[in-house]
Amino acid sequence: MKIEDYLASLPQSIISGQEVQLPDHAFREIFRFAKLNEYDVFYHLGCGNGKGIAIALEEFGAKKAVGIENDKEKISSAKKLLEERKILNGDLQCLDILESDISEATVILFWFSEQKIIEEMMTKFSLLRKGCRIITIWGPLPGVLPDKVDFPYILNVVPFKKASNLKEQLLSVFGTDCVDFVVAWEFAERYTRAIGSPDAGNDRFLTILQSLVIWINARNLGVACGDEIPLPIKNYISLLRTFFNIDVEYLLNEDTSNKMNLL
Repeated sequence: MKIEDYLASLPQSIISGQEVQLPDHAFREIFRFAKLNEYDVFYHLGCGNGKGIAIALEEFGAKKAVGIENDKEKISSAKKLLEERKILNGDLQCLDILESDISEATVILFWFSEQKIIEEMMTKFSLLRKGCRIITIWGPLPGVLPDKVDFPYILNVVPFKKASNLKEQLLSVFGTDCVDFVVAWEFAERYTRAIGSPDAGNDRFLTILQSLVIWINARNLGVACGDEIPLPIKNYISLLRTFFNIDVEYLLNEDTSNKMNLL
């Protein structure tokens, strides 16, 4: 099956990110990366169980933290967490992020993969106050050059710097003149470590999928190092096809405009 078909066979709540809760260490890395401080109003779009809100307020001293989530049970759990920790300057809102008012935000964590949501939120983001920092994970905001990267964390500051093309954007994310297999694997592994539990070990299957997507995107955009397909890439393509019945080879030389957020 094609990799899109494989992803479609998984629970959609997982694929969309709705059921993915970042571990505490990831929130701390993100807040250090964004330099969250006592002057900031932090918004977590899709706040889940509220852990990010609690850490932003308790450990980084944010002036205010707002969590927005459309799942009533998650909001209930988040409210319980803040009550148990006696956190008073946290605001939890049960509503669709597309209907939310984020105008007072100075720092926003936004981790969504659905194209429609991303496109509509870009309009909201462009109207935010100058200097607002928006953090994404794995994929950059569409058509925008990042102001700062510590992969998989990517930061854009309002007003956005427009990328002339996807090639320029990709190179700015990876900070290199070309992408070889070592770079693809390193960045895929960073993503796996960031979203995984420290106790779970490294998820090699996820790392393999991510590294293939990174390298194939680079190849199709003309920024892969060298003309030949590296042997590890060939081997992993063969492994996925033989043992998991997953085809990724067809992605070579396809249009990559919508591939950056494939996984």
